[in-house]
Amino acid sequence: MISAVQQTEFETVFPFIKQATPEFVEMFYAEAQYMELPAGVSICDEGQHCSHLAMVLDGVGRVYKLSSSGREVTLYRIYAGESCVLTASCIMNQGSFPAMAVTETVVRGFLISPAKVRQWFCQDDEWQRFIFGLLSHRLSNIISVVEEVAFKRIDVRLAEQFSRELARGQKIIHKTHSDLAADVGSSREVVSRILRDMVQRELVTSSRGHIEVINEQAIIELSQQ
Repeated sequence: MISAVQQTEFETVFPFIKQATPEFVEMFYAEAQYMELPAGVSICDEGQHCSHLAMVLDGVGRVYKLSSSGREVTLYRIYAGESCVLTASCIMNQGSFPAMAVTETVVRGFLISPAKVRQWFCQDDEWQRFIFGLLSHRLSNIISVVEEVAFKRIDVRLAEQFSRELARGQKIIHKTHSDLAADVGSSREVVSRILRDMVQRELVTSSRGHIEVINEQAIIELSQQ
């Protein structure tokens, strides 16, 4: 049962629901399930069928590809007010999940069953627009990931990661070298070497699981190359 407080929170992070018909809104909250997952939990493995579409109220999930050698490439992250486009795609075509998904923090949200995702897509314009918007937004993100991995230097991609954190007001990044390697689609050894160079150039300081930007302007300039 979705509470009134949870409904208000949902309407804040998913404003499309306020444009839907009263009939759809009532049906939506009757069918949605509230969920809360701890950090570090597997949401879906490659090859599995998606049991629900998660609509995130709070927290961060990560979707990534894993090679046979164990190398990871982060495709995208899912934040408050977002859903997983690969899950939506798999539900719509009734296929299997082509990647891996985990929670990076505690994640709270609503779960929608595959049957309702497909049914509402054919019945409600606002839900249809939400799904199409999700597909469009994430497709451009994934294309950007492919472009970065194929064409950009690793140091520039690392600087872009740090610049995004700076834009959020964060000078300290709590990630290991392996985490950063997954984010930029490289190996831990390469990332470690580039971070050592950044430390020598006094752009950042680095310790285990802890990167601090000490020359913000230089990092931003590097990210724009």
